[in-house]
Amino acid sequence: MLQKIEHYEDAMTHYTDLAIRYGTEYGLKVIGSLLIFLIGRWVAGKVVSLLKKGMSKAHVDPTLVSFAANATYVGLIVIIVIAAISNLGVETTSFVAVFGAAGLAIGLALKDTLSNVGAAVLIIFFRPFKVGDFIETSGVMGTVKAINLFSTTLTTSDNRSIIIPNGTLVGGNIINYTGNDTRRIDMVFDIDYKDDLKLAKEVIMEVLLANPKVLKEPMPVVAVGALAQNSVQIFARPWVAVEDYWDGMFEVTEAVKLEFDKHHISIPFPQMDLHVRKGEL
Repeated sequence: MLQKIEHYEDAMTHYTDLAIRYGTEYGLKVIGSLLIFLIGRWVAGKVVSLLKKGMSKAHVDPTLVSFAANATYVGLIVIIVIAAISNLGVETTSFVAVFGAAGLAIGLALKDTLSNVGAAVLIIFFRPFKVGDFIETSGVMGTVKAINLFSTTLTTSDNRSIIIPNGTLVGGNIINYTGNDTRRIDMVFDIDYKDDLKLAKEVIMEVLLANPKVLKEPMPVVAVGALAQNSVQIFARPWVAVEDYWDGMFEVTEAVKLEFDKHHISIPFPQMDLHVRKGEL
């Protein structure tokens, strides 16, 4: 009986020593790994915060700021996790291989989705348009409301939301109507062949110069554009600020019509002269 008790005590002592030894050895490593992760995450947050402030002060596009901050934070967290695991004595080479294989499998499964992510990177860095621009693409027109990793959202003039995959955007033509500070309004006014052509041109030019939204530089152009079937077409080409495009076009069109009425300049409509010839029966 005494021998069994002594054997039990020896076993308990042995396992207690093992627990103390492994607890001392690996406990410090676990604590160190936790400290590496917690401190590293705090440092990553500070780095991302400084990156955001620096890019905002440099007036970088908000979409690019958000994308760069998120990508930087994810990259730093991955490095911190690998460092914490490595501190435990685990071979991280196998983890890198597993992550690479998993990434390849995910990439093959989601190649269409990832193509949209790649297109988002191109849009953000090359900036064919930005949030707030009015663009035409894929047969639709609207103001860019949001750009994310997978799609771009447009808001049309009648307040509809159109969501377009980024891959479709990059693969087609993009017309950015607000990419520059100024824009030209292309207008056509028809007058009758019997009206005074020079007077009509003078009236149009006076209306353009009197409108405060029409820029003086470059000067607007008024010229005969075509001799149509039922009218003489006068082309007007005023320049306005981008934000004044629609208001400027509406105001000039209305003012020209009122001035034409005042000067008895007619706007013809399609017509046909019918000649009836009496023949012998």
